[in-house]
Amino acid sequence: MKKVFHVLIGCLVFGLCFFPRAWAQTPVVVELFTSEGCSSCPPADALLVQLSQKTPPGVDLVLLGEHVDYWNHDGWTDRFSSSQFSQRQSDYEKHLHAEVYTPQMVIDGHLQFVGNDVAALKRNLQLASGQPKIAQVSLQWEAGDRLKIEVQAPATTHPHVFLAVTEDGLTTAIAGGENSGRTLRHAAVVRELRELGSVKDGSFEQTVEVSRNSGWNAANLKVAVVVQDSDGGPILGAASLHYQP
Repeated sequence: MKKVFHVLIGCLVFGLCFFPRAWAQTPVVVELFTSEGCSSCPPADALLVQLSQKTPPGVDLVLLGEHVDYWNHDGWTDRFSSSQFSQRQSDYEKHLHAEVYTPQMVIDGHLQFVGNDVAALKRNLQLASGQPKIAQVSLQWEAGDRLKIEVQAPATTHPHVFLAVTEDGLTTAIAGGENSGRTLRHAAVVRELRELGSVKDGSFEQTVEVSRNSGWNAANLKVAVVVQDSDGGPILGAASLHYQP
């Protein structure tokens, strides 16, 4: 089974490498709702790791691994989990009329499917790549750890602007719960998610401090800005950058 899974992953990455060039010009946001306490989640976590390591040249994927906290009662507490991510998933439940479950992937805020389904991932990435974003996001590091954010969107919209800090290269040895005895690898783990405000009169501009926790590896950090139509609505624009220490 393990060998078959890696073959499927390889096929996914191989297939992405031959997407049309136009696909690369549209940022696509991939959110994975997962938990270290869920036995069905490790294959989905592995998918996110593969996407973070082998994204085809020019493809602009914004990856967010959001660990929910409602599995923590079942023998293992996920150190990356937060009620904030559980609430975000619940917001999607209302908008998408979908049940809350793990692993769940949501692409661009409106395409959802089981997070370990390789075929569904490839199909939905292709679909999302053909839907241009109406909001343009510009990110630029300034002195120190200050990030300048500029968003342009149609004046008729008033979407929310979110900032996420993610970390790759994380590993956990699981000592309890459904995954007891396994070592799990994670990518794009959301370390921080905050709402910065909303787009007004077609524009948003703000310079924010992006502080790094001492327990985070700066070399593996990225920042992402997501422009979203209400809580749990479609994503209208996004961009990401490597963290600048």
